[in-house]
Amino acid sequence: MAKYPGTEELALVGTRTIFPLGPDSCLVITHLQFTRNPDQNQLSVRINARNYDQVAMYAGDIQFDRELEEDEVIRINLILKSKATRLIAAGQKEWLYPERRIRRLGWAIMDDDWFLLPNPWKIRFGSSMTVGYKDGSSWSADEYGYHPGHPLYKNDPARRGRERNTWRLGQQKWAKLRRGKSLARTYEHGDEIQDRIMFEYLESIMMKKRES
Repeated sequence: MAKYPGTEELALVGTRTIFPLGPDSCLVITHLQFTRNPDQNQLSVRINARNYDQVAMYAGDIQFDRELEEDEVIRINLILKSKATRLIAAGQKEWLYPERRIRRLGWAIMDDDWFLLPNPWKIRFGSSMTVGYKDGSSWSADEYGYHPGHPLYKNDPARRGRERNTWRLGQQKWAKLRRGKSLARTYEHGDEIQDRIMFEYLESIMMKKRES
């Protein structure tokens, strides 16, 4: 784990950003490209990586109400401590030393159970966003930030086909790794439908095992 700042690369596919929101909650931001294929090379440069741009997001896609287990909280605390440059704080003294209780050391296994990954069953496979203004003008971008007029704007159906396949495979692997864990919710209608589909998938696996 490298010290912040200086080595964190937001341009990399697998980079996650953790914002503490309070003593009991945090926000984890994950690149779209990684959610569509969690098994890809996390150190590769993501599509259309950039530091500054006019952007928009749909708040309904934010996942919330997922309860982390103690071991997962300790891992997040270790990540935050490892990135601290000067001061750290905690409600109890023992919480200042997550490394004493951690079972996973090193990035290779820190997230091997995908606990930092959002629930892929509740990620829309959207393609673009358009915003209209009162003066009649508009702003548009596809899922990777390309704007109308750019030669790559919504212009790679082969890639989208591959990503749809890896996204489905990621959903299946996430369901297996996170079996029995707390599920996230969103403001989108149909949350319970996605939960049911995931449970039915897991049940189909169990039935195949019993039959074999």
